[in-house]
Amino acid sequence: MKKRTLHRLAAPAALLTASALLLTACSANSTAGTGTDGSGTSTSTGSSTAGPSAGSPQPRLAVSYTGGIAVLDGTTLDTLAEFSTEEFTRVNAAGDGRHVFVTTSEGFQLLDAGTWTAGGTSETAEPELTDLVVEAEAAGHVVRHGGKTVLYADGTSDTTIFETADLLTADGELPEAEVVGAPDAHHGVSVVLEDGTMLTTIGDSEGRSGIRVLDADRAEVAVSDQCPGVHGEGTAADEAVVFGCEDGALLYHDGEIVKLTAPDAYGRMGNAYVSETSPLVVGDYKNDPDAEGYLLSKVALIDTEAQTLEVVELPDGVEYTFRDVARGPDGEALILATDGSLHVLDPATGEITESFPVIDPWEGPAEWQDAHPALTVNDGTAYVTDPPTDSVHAVDIATGEVTATGTLTAPPVELAVAAG
Repeated sequence: MKKRTLHRLAAPAALLTASALLLTACSANSTAGTGTDGSGTSTSTGSSTAGPSAGSPQPRLAVSYTGGIAVLDGTTLDTLAEFSTEEFTRVNAAGDGRHVFVTTSEGFQLLDAGTWTAGGTSETAEPELTDLVVEAEAAGHVVRHGGKTVLYADGTSDTTIFETADLLTADGELPEAEVVGAPDAHHGVSVVLEDGTMLTTIGDSEGRSGIRVLDADRAEVAVSDQCPGVHGEGTAADEAVVFGCEDGALLYHDGEIVKLTAPDAYGRMGNAYVSETSPLVVGDYKNDPDAEGYLLSKVALIDTEAQTLEVVELPDGVEYTFRDVARGPDGEALILATDGSLHVLDPATGEITESFPVIDPWEGPAEWQDAHPALTVNDGTAYVTDPPTDSVHAVDIATGEVTATGTLTAPPVELAVAAG
């Protein structure tokens, strides 16, 4: 285990080691204001200055598109700011209600959405794309759980662990972080539990095979290599953690790793959609290794208490990609399907209980990075992107009513919520 306090990059690049985790300055041209007219460009260096107080948290939405990111008001979906970025970026909530990590070729860049709550008071300010970057070779997954925000660098398999609360007050520099290395670099993911236990994937340049469990002192206490192609994780109620495999899933709970075998010889689960108040996990599922494209028509249902995995076929016309599943405020699963509807699925039975038309029918992407409809949830609101119309919709999960629509300057790709 090693600790580092992250600072701005001051030493010459030749003095830096491959595993060093440093803060690097990265220019960001922002278009700030209440609209999208392009007025008021600036380059920011840290978190924004507090503005007027609000009576309750004011969510904001970060939406990526080719070459940029827009920050929208989470209620009205008015555009508050736009920032120029690399051609393709990914966005992940930092977990503190205020910041979003933007994945770039340099690492994880911190976007201040300009909304937060501290000491019971909610504040808002102008959004800023800061120049604070956690350097990472092939920046990958961001996981939030148990008061920790965990970043994974695929190029080195270093895991960077922040106290989530410390990110809220980041002003000009990032807080201290723990950095945990790995034997071999691979496309992986890590999660840290409330007692400090760390679960992390095993792999190398040839493939991925399972998970390791490290105690709070980072000594290995459990391991499993029974998860070919391990990908994605999710933490359900009572800190039951699920990792997807090409033949089912691994379940970790109370110090024990259990293999949940898929009903098909090839039964890949690559993403776990969880509610931390429910023992039920919904996973994407693919049972044809030769199938082309990214659309899926089945889901895996995992009961972490009963330690079971079941596969459910969705109704005709209900297909989705990895961007189109989320969990609602009552633990229900939400699927934004190719028929244009938002479907509510009971994770206990696999039955669709309600369907709400939201956008026009759509086809799957040629490449996973391509803009296609995406879904994320904050409290009782589902945010749905509609790339053909350059728009984002806010949907009341209880009624299916579209409560707001925002129009962007380009097709939206990914979205993340800063809850305020």
